[in-house]
Order: sequence, then C-alpha cells, then structure tokens
Amino acid sequence: MCVTTIVDVAQLAGVSTSTVSHVVNGTRPVADKTRERVLKAIEQSGYRQDTLARSLRRSRTDSVGLIVSDAGQPTFADMVRGVEHEAARAGYTLLLAHSGEDPAHEARSVRALAARRVDGLIVAPAARSTGAETEAVRRGGTPVVILDRLGAPGAADQVGVDNTTPMREVVEHLLAHGHRTVALAAGDLAVPTMAERHRGYMQAFGTAHAAPDPELVITGSGLAAETRALALRMLGSARRPEAVACASTETAVGVMEAAAALGLRIPQDLKLAAFDGFPQSGLFEPRVTTVVQPAFDVGTTAMALLLRRVNGDTRGEGEVVRLEPRVVYRTSCGCGPA
Repeated sequence: MCVTTIVDVAQLAGVSTSTVSHVVNGTRPVADKTRERVLKAIEQSGYRQDTLARSLRRSRTDSVGLIVSDAGQPTFADMVRGVEHEAARAGYTLLLAHSGEDPAHEARSVRALAARRVDGLIVAPAARSTGAETEAVRRGGTPVVILDRLGAPGAADQVGVDNTTPMREVVEHLLAHGHRTVALAAGDLAVPTMAERHRGYMQAFGTAHAAPDPELVITGSGLAAETRALALRMLGSARRPEAVACASTETAVGVMEAAAALGLRIPQDLKLAAFDGFPQSGLFEPRVTTVVQPAFDVGTTAMALLLRRVNGDTRGEGEVVRLEPRVVYRTSCGCGPA
C-alpha cells in the first residue's frame, strides 16, 4: 500500500515541505493562498498526519486530561464543555475521566492519564482526596490545574467560584423575609465547595445576630436519595423549618422530593433556594431561586491557565482564580415573579 507523505503534499502544492509543516502544525503564519493550495493538496492526496510520530518528535501529545466526579451533573457538564471548547481552539484533544467521588479511583485515573503522556491535567478533587497522586504528577513535570474544589494556595493553579458570598446573600435574603428557621441541605462538608457554602450559611446568621439550629443542617453524601431520606425526617417533624437553602442540585432534588412526599407546597408551605439549580430553572413551577455559576467560563479559564503552563510559563506560585456567581431570585423563596 502506498502511503502519502508530506513530501508528496509539498510537490502537489508546489511548496516546500516546511510550508506544509507550518500549515499542518500551525507553527508559523502562511499566506492565505498558499495555505489554500496546501489544504487542497492534502485533501487530494489523502495525506494523514502521523500524530504518534509527531508527538515523539515534539515530546508533546497535544492532549490534556480532565477528571471530575460526575460529568452528568449540570454544573460539571458545563465546566467540561468549557475546558473542551478552549482545548479544541488550541488544537488539543481532551481525555475525560470520572472519579465517582472515590479518591482511589481518582488516583488510578491520574496515573492512567499520566501514562498516556497528557501534556497537562485538570482535576476536580474527589471528597477526601489527599491529592498525593496529582501532586506527584505535577512534581514530575506535568502542569496541573485544580478545578472547582479549591484548596489552600500552592504550586498548582486553581479555578473556581466564590461559594461563600452568594450562599450568605441567599440565606440573608430568606432571613430578611422574616423566616427565623432556615435549614441548610449542605451535602458532604469534606467537599471544599460544600464547606464554603456552609460557611456562607453560618455567616448569614451571624450578620442577623441569630443562632442557627444545628438540627436543621443536613449533611451526608449530598446525593439526592440520602438527602431525601434525611429531609423527610426534618420536614416531617414538629420543628419543621420555614425555609431551606440547598447547597447543590442534588440536595435540592432530595429536599423537593421530600416536600412533595409530605404534601408540602413550595413556596406556600416551604421556601426554597438552591446553589446551581437546574437547567432552564425559570421554566418550571416552582420557579427556583438559584445561585448560577459561570461554569462554562470556569472551564475555559482552567484550560487557559493550563495552556500557559504547558507552553512554558513557570513564573511564581500557582494562581487562584475565583469567578463570581449571580443570584437569580424567583418564586420558590417567596419572591414575586422575576
């Protein structure tokens, strides 16, 4: 079988092999007409670049790894889309793995992606992850960006949102409506984002000079089924709260299912607000008051920071970027239509 080479493309286009290489690899600008001739020659000849050989020559694979707990969650899905959008613009292929909130599985995924020689790695750490495997890969020379679940500033770049301020604002809003018993469906406080949202809840009570009832804080895995079971007990008790702030989409689903099972109407019998919420939240009843994250922008920012490191920028300690969410008040918290 005859294999078309870069030399064949160059002869067909009437240009040098270096010009073909610049067009294929994007290493230097090429005049539009010349570029068109080269692309036409590639199409006519059926030339296919040997990406493996190219990666060996360049010590690069033009691929990046991304690990999240569950890309099926709407917020993580938007972050993944943002990472992939920015990666594709730069000519990189994205390899996606799920940790399933399991630190051991996260470590295996980090090792697997490193073995495939990805040029960089973006990780949303699993709950209770030590991050040892990720740090080992970074120390080995592979750039790393921490996504969404930020820790103390360190050598790795980190990108997420401000979780504390918007949760404080939402709970202050509920308290300002005169609701003195506001519960929190907090989820797993080992997840940094959930811990930060819990902090915002506590700060709101401090601002109101009120004491939160610890019995009205639901923790656990944060999954909908477990939250539903815990919320059934809380909402079915004599100390039923007047309002619930939910720290995630999953906890909001659990609370809303529990309320429905008990015949409680939102917002007539129970006020509710949620961090993240649901896609097209404004189309459903009740219309859910939601803290909306710029999740797509978090993804693009993470990839931009990774590319900076991949391209050789080693200046300074890791950068910490927090984007600002926005609160959209709707009828579920007792407000009128937005």
